[in-house]
Amino acid sequence: MSSEYVPVALKQLVFNRARGLCEYCRSQAKYAIDPLVIDHIQPVSRGGQTIAENLALSCQTCNNYKYNKTEAPDPATGQLAPLFHPRQMDWNQHFAWNEDTTQMLGITPIGRATVALLQTNREGVINMRRVLAIMNEHPPD
Repeated sequence: MSSEYVPVALKQLVFNRARGLCEYCRSQAKYAIDPLVIDHIQPVSRGGQTIAENLALSCQTCNNYKYNKTEAPDPATGQLAPLFHPRQMDWNQHFAWNEDTTQMLGITPIGRATVALLQTNREGVINMRRVLAIMNEHPPD
């Protein structure tokens, strides 16, 4: 999370590129209680720049949990793993949905570390996914 100014045109590019989805937990902007925000993938405090290649669309909660982190422990091994990087990695390579599509599963060390740190399976998010699935609006991909 950063107070670094992001120009409106760049914010729009990030929003459109992400199709209005949090690039971490896949929450949809059109159903979010709070507006999605722009995340510096490599935090400004760690040398990250305000350029398209370093920006991701994020729900406020994922952004808050991520803060200035770029790695976290993999719950399966305890070893540090990089967090998911939306510009350099494919979401489907690191995550999958459980059978009823209400929970994100980390399927690699990167995925597991990201799910755990960002708490992508928060109760409210699971409940929203359940309702959206009934409406055929989830999963969004």
